[in-house]
Amino acid sequence: MAESSYDVIVIGSGPGGYVAAIRAAQLGKKTAVVEKDKVGGRCLNYACIPAKAVLRSADLLTEIREAGDYGLNVSGVEVDYSAVQGRREKVVSTLVGGVGGLFKKNAIELIEGEAVFARQSDNGSASDGVHLRVGDRQLVASTVILATGSVKRSIPGVEFDGRVIGTEEAWALPELPARLTVVGAGASGAEIASGFARLGSEVKLFEVMDRLLPTEDADISRLVERGLKRQGIEIHTGTPVEGVSAGADGVRFSCGAESAEVDYLVICAGRGPDVDALRLKDVGVELDERGLVRVDGAQRTSAPGIYAIGDLVHGPALAHKASDEGIIAAEDAAGLPTHPLSYVDIPRATFCTPNVGSFGLTEEQAREQGYDVIVGKVPYGAVGGGTVYGDRTGLVKLVGESKYGELLGGHIVGARATELIQELVNVRSLEGGYPELARIIHGHPTLSEAVMEAGRAADGWLIHG
Repeated sequence: MAESSYDVIVIGSGPGGYVAAIRAAQLGKKTAVVEKDKVGGRCLNYACIPAKAVLRSADLLTEIREAGDYGLNVSGVEVDYSAVQGRREKVVSTLVGGVGGLFKKNAIELIEGEAVFARQSDNGSASDGVHLRVGDRQLVASTVILATGSVKRSIPGVEFDGRVIGTEEAWALPELPARLTVVGAGASGAEIASGFARLGSEVKLFEVMDRLLPTEDADISRLVERGLKRQGIEIHTGTPVEGVSAGADGVRFSCGAESAEVDYLVICAGRGPDVDALRLKDVGVELDERGLVRVDGAQRTSAPGIYAIGDLVHGPALAHKASDEGIIAAEDAAGLPTHPLSYVDIPRATFCTPNVGSFGLTEEQAREQGYDVIVGKVPYGAVGGGTVYGDRTGLVKLVGESKYGELLGGHIVGARATELIQELVNVRSLEGGYPELARIIHGHPTLSEAVMEAGRAADGWLIHG
């Protein structure tokens, strides 16, 4: 059977894969995308986008319930959960359709099916290109970019089955659970707990570490815990979930000497690279001790012509990180100069209420690395916007070093923190520090003034505080 030939084949159409494919096509490469499930990958169909769609409904419900604080009397508000899920499906279909439209605009061929590498000995020399099979089709390309994403992981001794579910299933639950337990209080766990608690579920949140959001700055974690407790969430830290037993109508488990039964148990224990079906060993793609694909700064693997991006490689498992890596891979394959990502400077966003946005080093990490640390902290309530817009409890925290005024990290908790953090990322990217941030004029009254004031606090001349 004759092979179909391309310059670039991208395996996976999530935010890393589809962006890589579009960039390759922009650079004049004949490009195809192989997708075994749905265009847009897990992020658009099951994870990032569905989560934020449901969370937006919870956010709006919270605003309505707090309308009385603003002189607005609203009564008779009810949650129509089926309509919430209907909106989620509409948001997803709109964005997936948009990606499909971009493929057509850029003349990218979509190939449906699961890709498997062919042994080089079966298809000639490496100079012939990289060979793949998708169903009964034979494909060959000068460049293949792996963007297959990740799969959910469980906790020891527990299998996903029925009412023991992962994050993807949680956001698509057909009914609003009366009782929900979330295991793992990282970003995904905190989002699920916050969203369903505000929609009306009784939520328990467990974290085996000693605090919520254990990878975030400790000051931020404390404020998030307070916010989630105000939503009625029962929080257990330093507590493993054991003895899980799923039945037709619920899930039983134990935590220490206590036991409980809930409608669903959601496990948010991290994810692993989705590579098992590819047969990477047949083409010489090396994995590290964690099962991730080894790559260099241009996303090249150990096999000629094969790149890997996103959740398959080291660094934070974030959609926007995958997108940028996809651009790097496509540009390197086209012969353009590229630069490796600085993973510590990638913004992180958690969309629970309160929002969390961060980048760089935490205060603890900066001290451990030997910096002479300067910290600037300003609550939202210190500036006019915090009071006007109803969030005085938010916090901006800058972590810097004293010698050069370098901005080592930024951590924000509160309304629109996921948007505000980008300002700090931009300042660092443009080689500014907290002294420069302190003197950038900000509009008034805005929440962003708290970011400016945090720069002034770090520089030793806080005005509003």
